[in-house]
Amino acid sequence: MTSDQILILAVLATVTAMFLWGRWRHDLVAMGALLVCVLTGLVPGNEAFSGFGHPAVITVACVLVLGYGLLNSGAVDVLVKRILPKSTGPTVSILALIGLAALLSAFMNNVGALALLMPVAIQMAAKLELPPGKVLMPLAFGSILGGMTTLIGTPPNLIVSEFRAATGAGVFHMFDFTPVGISVAILGTAFVGLVGWRLVPTRERADTGSFDSGAYLSEVRIVEGSKAVGKRLSEAEQMLDEADAQVVGMIRQGVRITAPNSRRLLAEGDILVIEVEPESLATALSSLGLKLEEDLPAESEHGIFDDEVEAPQVEKETLQDAAVDDNKADKDKARQDEVVIQELVVMPNAMLIGRSAKAIELRTRYGINLLALSRQGRRSVRRLRSTPIEAGDVLLMQGAPEALSGFASMFGCLPLAARDIRVPKKGQALTASLIMAAAVGAAAFGLFPVAILFALAVAAYVVIGIVPLRSLYTTIDWPVIVLLAAMLPVANAVATTGTADMIARFLLDNVTQGHAVLGLVTLMVVTMFLSDLVNNAATAAVMCPIAISTAAQLGVNADAFLMAIAVGASCAFLTPIGHQNNTLILGPGGFRFGDYWRLGLMLEVIVVLVSIPAILWVWPF
Repeated sequence: MTSDQILILAVLATVTAMFLWGRWRHDLVAMGALLVCVLTGLVPGNEAFSGFGHPAVITVACVLVLGYGLLNSGAVDVLVKRILPKSTGPTVSILALIGLAALLSAFMNNVGALALLMPVAIQMAAKLELPPGKVLMPLAFGSILGGMTTLIGTPPNLIVSEFRAATGAGVFHMFDFTPVGISVAILGTAFVGLVGWRLVPTRERADTGSFDSGAYLSEVRIVEGSKAVGKRLSEAEQMLDEADAQVVGMIRQGVRITAPNSRRLLAEGDILVIEVEPESLATALSSLGLKLEEDLPAESEHGIFDDEVEAPQVEKETLQDAAVDDNKADKDKARQDEVVIQELVVMPNAMLIGRSAKAIELRTRYGINLLALSRQGRRSVRRLRSTPIEAGDVLLMQGAPEALSGFASMFGCLPLAARDIRVPKKGQALTASLIMAAAVGAAAFGLFPVAILFALAVAAYVVIGIVPLRSLYTTIDWPVIVLLAAMLPVANAVATTGTADMIARFLLDNVTQGHAVLGLVTLMVVTMFLSDLVNNAATAAVMCPIAISTAAQLGVNADAFLMAIAVGASCAFLTPIGHQNNTLILGPGGFRFGDYWRLGLMLEVIVVLVSIPAILWVWPF
């Protein structure tokens, strides 16, 4: 083993460990690995950032924009409305839902397809009187299965195609993946829809009712002699922190103010709405000398902040208070006109991950209260303001609808409430569908490279107005793009250093004993295992050179081995960290880390049993 081989293996081992640890985002880890490879000479300096111009990376970015365009135009909404049944039993409903998810995932990003259908799934679960997880996990798995049916369905397919081109055999075309992929998708979705959803563990609902936030909201009055009199709200909150309580609103002279400014001065007679667990309420009251209100107003379905009548103009405040909050008064008034409680799930790679409500000044800057947080089925109101948020968390938020919508869009969160069908401009849905179909058709016939065709489709979407120019770059999942661009040169180093040949020889000598079919199965299973632990695109990039080298040493066509890598990298069903869709349902389904394998293991076995014969039939040695 050479020094370069030792170095690249050490880099790959470190990257895998960092992915599993999850302390840093995958794109940062991948970029760090790339820089280490450049500094150690494993990747030439002039090729370090070649991945950003790689056709696979460009195509992934374009597909993300086109998927957004299909959603924005209303084309997908029309499809959802027409395909999903109105009133049937759970088996037919779940089959229809995951079948639609698989269909959408074939032509748009599967994370986007899942995000679109999650609110529908939660509504369906409530209608069928099922725990949300019983519908969400089949939906996530169906969207993953559908992605493997076309070239653009999932990033691993694009990576596999480009590695094939590097061998001189040319790229895979749009529907080269379809015979194998659709066989797996049909049988996989049939199993999940007919039998598999019953294997999903029953977990508590992660909807607004399960948070039971009303049990933690109390109204307390600032009485004469209270320590809070004359203090700013921020100072009072610091004292309440010792009781693990937070202020989520206040009432002054009968006017309710949601998310009051932290610089507002408190006065005698003010009523603070605090969120605190019952056992800590006494400590919270004594810390500031507050008195619990005995006559609480009736709660509405949205919480105690809602009023049935329009609130009057904010009362006159003291001159000092007005001087501090003058620029916020209008915002406070606007916030109190309509207040709702909404659940938001944190998307993978969201800007919010690793940050707390306190760090982003959630209430002061956005006029929103964080009432509770659900993580892997465990709900909490403790240390909310300082708790770092993770992917898959479900946040119970309170604020004006516009504020919540803007916050969700800015920070990468998905509302879990079912939304109305979009009403796009006349003809946009049809136009968006025709442009997408033209790009797919042209790619199928190989008229131009896929990256060029989809870039042209993106340009058409922007010119026509299907995708607003301001949304062009915000629709792209940049952490995924950076991850792909950074890992491709690292994967090439696996081949150029001879590490791929070394690993292939080890597998042939010690595992497969020179049998091509056994080698095919081994590579697929190894790829599946890695994909369950680390990002699927990174797994495909690392395994492709090994697959090509294994085929070369066996003296067989590499296409079958590359297809095995494509299938294996797409099928991550055992853990919530292997695929973004698995992470996305973690909070809403109330799942724990070990809940996925019960259905996922059987599904992966089915994938191997179906895909290996299909590969050997379509892509013989």
